[in-house]
Amino acid sequence: MQHISEPTHNRGHTLDLLISKDLNISNIAVTDIALSDHFCISFDSNILANIPNQSKITVRKRFLKENSAEYFKLMYTSTLFKSPTSTNTHSVNKLTDDFLSKILDMMDKIAPFKVKTVSSKKKSPWRSDPLVCNEKRECRRAERKWRKTRLQVHCEIYKERLNKYQLALKDARESFFSEIIHINNNNARTLFATVERLTSPPVAIAPELSSTRACNEFANFFIEKILKIRRSIGTLVSTPIPTLSPISTYAEKMTHFQTINQSSLDKIIENLSSATCCLDILPTGFLKKVLPAIREDLIQIVNASILSGVFPKALKTAVIKPILKKKNLDSTLMQNYRPISNLPFIGKVIEKAVFQQLNSFLTKNNRFDIYQSGFRRHHSTETALVKVFNDIRINTDRGKSTVLVLLDLSAAFDTVDHDILLERLESWGGLSGTALNWFKSYLTNRNFYVSISQFSSQNIEITCGVTQGSILGPLLFSIYMLPLSQIITTNNINYHNYADDTQLYISM
Repeated sequence: MQHISEPTHNRGHTLDLLISKDLNISNIAVTDIALSDHFCISFDSNILANIPNQSKITVRKRFLKENSAEYFKLMYTSTLFKSPTSTNTHSVNKLTDDFLSKILDMMDKIAPFKVKTVSSKKKSPWRSDPLVCNEKRECRRAERKWRKTRLQVHCEIYKERLNKYQLALKDARESFFSEIIHINNNNARTLFATVERLTSPPVAIAPELSSTRACNEFANFFIEKILKIRRSIGTLVSTPIPTLSPISTYAEKMTHFQTINQSSLDKIIENLSSATCCLDILPTGFLKKVLPAIREDLIQIVNASILSGVFPKALKTAVIKPILKKKNLDSTLMQNYRPISNLPFIGKVIEKAVFQQLNSFLTKNNRFDIYQSGFRRHHSTETALVKVFNDIRINTDRGKSTVLVLLDLSAAFDTVDHDILLERLESWGGLSGTALNWFKSYLTNRNFYVSISQFSSQNIEITCGVTQGSILGPLLFSIYMLPLSQIITTNNINYHNYADDTQLYISM
């Protein structure tokens, strides 16, 4: 049934309709509230469904002000911070714990935790543009004046200010995404993520999974999945796999890492993403603002870690956020989610310092597989496709055949065996001494918990895998897979051997 019979547009047309079926509608009113050239239609109806209001949520967070960074700098520089007298496990952990305790005390004074009820919808970053804020302020001032006087002249002024505000908001939004695209014009990953953000909003976790019980179930589900895969691999392999060693031996070894200086630290922090983990005492954006005050202490922590071969225990916890694999999947089923790890920012800084030195050493000594395209600078799926396609065309021109074998490893990063990885870091990567000990410390005694909304699970120990979302994860996985080509060779299968009539490509 259609209930509207009067004009709903300022030109006298009935363009907006109210249609109902098996629903009681009453007190219909068509009102011009000056928000558009269309009028507002209001009505009363009895709706039996009990729909919870999720537009507001209660959060516990620190609310930083514009001058919070300056207050923090003054407080931090006026407080002494003891340097370690040695670089052993105890001193590195104590140094990190003391630093975290110090900044925690200061943040509790500058911006203590507060519990507030806020909108569940995140505010778009372009709405913070100064021009947009000013236009919004003027629009609200004009609206209040019109509502107070109800004069037509004030109504017209309000409509004009509203139009200017909407145009400013539109321009700010365009500028925001244009800048992202301009800065990342050579970064395909960011460009695709931006397009995805504009065209397909993220799907929220089902409300029934937002609880402590569900978080614990998620944690157990993720662990059981990994254990099941590892058990199945052990069952399928009937004979033990022989220990493989590199075909050629390497004379040069990496026994230790070099300390970093101030400029190296600044560059690392500048280039790291500003994403913040809930474990971070200092939000990443805030940390970058106060970096001049804490720079020397951060350098001490990084250098103490890489010199001692110890990764700080306080930075070994990961927060897992379940993300729906595809938007069309059932959001109530746990198997449709993948675990995404969030790690402390300071831990990523240490990882990056190690990554730069290890990657440089492996590249200089040609330790990478020449056909490895994943997780390497200037390599991508594009370079892999060009190589394979070119070789297939060459084979076709020579009248030869090509066999393409595609391997899809389930939970590849999460099932990496730590003992095997350490052995390959030593024999295939050329690491020894303090450098190898650092990776032993980095991989062991790690734990995680699942977090959904304000709920979280118990901490669970990680016994295998390289953490997804870490700086070192992709590089370590590449080293873990180095013996793949040798396994193929030892089974008399020619791997990229152009002398045979058949080629075997393994694409991962």
